[in-house]
Amino acid sequence: MSDVFFVGCGPGDPDLITIKAKKLIQKADVVVYSGSLIPEPIIKLCKKGKLYDAAKLVREEIFDLLYKNAKKDKLVVRLHDGDPAIYGAIREQIDNLEKKGIKSTVVPGVTSFLASAAALGTQLTLSWCNSNNDYYKSRSKNKSS
Repeated sequence: MSDVFFVGCGPGDPDLITIKAKKLIQKADVVVYSGSLIPEPIIKLCKKGKLYDAAKLVREEIFDLLYKNAKKDKLVVRLHDGDPAIYGAIREQIDNLEKKGIKSTVVPGVTSFLASAAALGTQLTLSWCNSNNDYYKSRSKNKSS
């Protein structure tokens, strides 16, 4: 049995993916990715073989893909946009795998709010003042935004 890697691929710019994430994506035997949220240049890093679009699967099918392939000692990557632990819903997937004896490893990605601060040439905190930051997920009635 092998671990399942929950990998964050950053905010969409392939140049912002971490070195560890890139290596895992390139070596993976099986990649389950989050539909249209993963940019094509990152999908192209995957070797030819087992590539699954999670947007076309129900939750149980995703669990089954991760488990069965890890059990066969395949290198399995569950690819998320941004950081998998921020709005990535990985806890349920990890719990499901742990119940079946499969370990998981989370590989963080650059989150969009950090990348946006860099792109704007600003910072999120100031050293000279007490600073609290709250981050909220934006919700839109328009599914395309």
